[in-house]
Amino acid sequence: MPEHALKEWAVTCDALLAGEQVLIVRKGGIGEKKFELPHPRFFLFPTYAHQRPDLVKREYRDRFGDTLERREEPTALPLAGYAEIAESHPIGDPAALDAIDHLHILSSSYARERLRWRPKQPLWAVVLRVWRLDPAPTLAVTDEHAGCVSWVELPTGFTHPHGSPALDDDSFAGATGAVRDALAIRASS
Repeated sequence: MPEHALKEWAVTCDALLAGEQVLIVRKGGIGEKKFELPHPRFFLFPTYAHQRPDLVKREYRDRFGDTLERREEPTALPLAGYAEIAESHPIGDPAALDAIDHLHILSSSYARERLRWRPKQPLWAVVLRVWRLDPAPTLAVTDEHAGCVSWVELPTGFTHPHGSPALDDDSFAGATGAVRDALAIRASS
């Protein structure tokens, strides 16, 4: 069975690998009708397309400034992260999105913009358990990896890797609990 990779902004991949967040908020790419989660485990495919400093919260702009400055997609891409979906939650209203705002690096205004885009589709809050890969396998990026899509199939030779967790078990449990708590607070109000 082939391995897959999730295309995600490079700045978000960096935040995941640094243990700054465990949550991504996704609605899919322009080339997709809706976002789906068909792969429970996958490589992180950092992309520089569309990411801009003003779409990230101010406190993370300096921390991840080098990544945010890049615009060109590389022809050889190290895949330094591997992730497993721990939980996924559909977000359909602004109050639920506001409840998890402190748990990701995207600016509040950009997250709300994503929620409004294709309003019949939910915005997905996905909790990821992430591992750092060292050495990181390198993908020769080709035209089949291009475009605004979420998922890409990797060529033969990419196999389930071994790596070190971005967060230890207790820290990950705490971060996952924070997501649940935020959404439970929203559900009970």
